[in-house]
Amino acid sequence: MSEQSIDHTARYLTFRLEKEVFALNVLQVLEVLEMYSITKVPRAPEFMRGIINVRGSVIPVLDFRMKFGLSRAEETVDTRIIVMQIQLGEDTLVIGAIADAVDEVMEIEPDQIEPAPKIGGRWRSDFIRGIGKRDEEFIIILDIDRVFSADELTQIEDTEAGSERIREEKAA
Repeated sequence: MSEQSIDHTARYLTFRLEKEVFALNVLQVLEVLEMYSITKVPRAPEFMRGIINVRGSVIPVLDFRMKFGLSRAEETVDTRIIVMQIQLGEDTLVIGAIADAVDEVMEIEPDQIEPAPKIGGRWRSDFIRGIGKRDEEFIIILDIDRVFSADELTQIEDTEAGSERIREEKAA
């Protein structure tokens, strides 16, 4: 589990991958987009689906399913791109990540959150801040800054910069 414990009520955006429910702190979420055309980028990491243009900004799009070791799924009417900010050292990187569905924004109280299990879980505990509980459902609260390694984020940033240069060259 992340070294930071969750000691205050926070708002989270919940989303689904298969039947599992995950949550991201809403302070890191910029927007949720319907799925649309993604431009593939040569030599990008396997979990990177490509780039999209959002109001003139190039945003790399990752596949949460691929990153978490799940098989790639067919897109449905519920498939969404969650645009968020991730800290990379001193820099902030804006990325999109594909989720099977986005559910809601909800508040989770600290007493509704358990530490991530150290062993035996389906998901790596080093990028889980905690496990929230709502009724009989578990919500995996992600530490999105730790989901992707610094090397992976640098690859994404390099891929994004290369794609931007190609786009500028084509426009010239």
